[in-house]
Amino acid sequence: MTFDAQKTIRLAQDTLDIEAAAVLGLKERINQSFVAAVQAILAVRGRVVVMGMGKSGHIGRKIAATLASTGTPAMFVHPAEASHGDLGMVKSVDLVIAISNSGESDELNAILPMLKRQGVPLIAMTGGSASTLAQHAKITLDSSVAKEACPLNLAPTASTMAQLALGDALAVALLDARGFKAEDFARSHPGGSLGRKLLTHVGDVMRSGIDVPKVLADASFNDVMRQMSAKSVGASAIVDAQNQVIGIFTDGDLRRLIEKGVDLRSVVAADVMHARPRTVREDALAVAAAELMELHSITSVLVVDASNQLCGIVQIGDLMRAKVI
Repeated sequence: MTFDAQKTIRLAQDTLDIEAAAVLGLKERINQSFVAAVQAILAVRGRVVVMGMGKSGHIGRKIAATLASTGTPAMFVHPAEASHGDLGMVKSVDLVIAISNSGESDELNAILPMLKRQGVPLIAMTGGSASTLAQHAKITLDSSVAKEACPLNLAPTASTMAQLALGDALAVALLDARGFKAEDFARSHPGGSLGRKLLTHVGDVMRSGIDVPKVLADASFNDVMRQMSAKSVGASAIVDAQNQVIGIFTDGDLRRLIEKGVDLRSVVAADVMHARPRTVREDALAVAAAELMELHSITSVLVVDASNQLCGIVQIGDLMRAKVI
């Protein structure tokens, strides 16, 4: 069989067109049934249990994962395993979302009477509005499609895309109804980059205590350089007797002074410092420090408390090691 590159491109483009049409076709079916489904999920005291066989099962796993990470406790239970003991995972305080394009999946339909007997609310996501699954459901979400993207109209393609999109629509509507914020999302994603950005504070990554280079305003220039060298930081804070930040001196300032030919032997810290430096609070998000550095093209930021007392310093390298940037 000869490979036809043009046919391959055409089939791929047709697939995207068919699946896009399947998703867009759902818009006119977002109606009171969808609203009822969202309200039912919001009212559930237990968890949302998602079920589905075959490709619908794979979609169900993703929907359960999306719900769980956006504020709706959810899990996936395989219908076949449910018939052999896993149905015990479903309680009367839970709600089941059952997914089947035809609505006639034997493994799924076999457990529907038991769910009804337990008093578990059932939401059906199906393309078969008159199917067995739809008849057992309290609420039915129509996920039907005109045709599959598969040239044989057999492999679940457009239908699974519609199910996935409908699941995402539920998750988005629910997170908005719950007042779910980015910080809430981060709490369920502590290991990801978003979690690090939203959960890591300046106080978690800054250098503090004896590791912070600082001198008084009347310190000699040699003392300033000793602090920067001893602490291996390319900057030193200038503070007053109450440890209030009044300035900063950086290695960039040193280069500029040398270029100007300034005699540094007799100057003190107050003569060469950059007054009113950029600072950040220790309880601020570390990403805020990164944004401050980027905005002002600097590599170090002094960290202060509510009374402007010096409590640390954070450098761009500290943020990189914490994988905030």
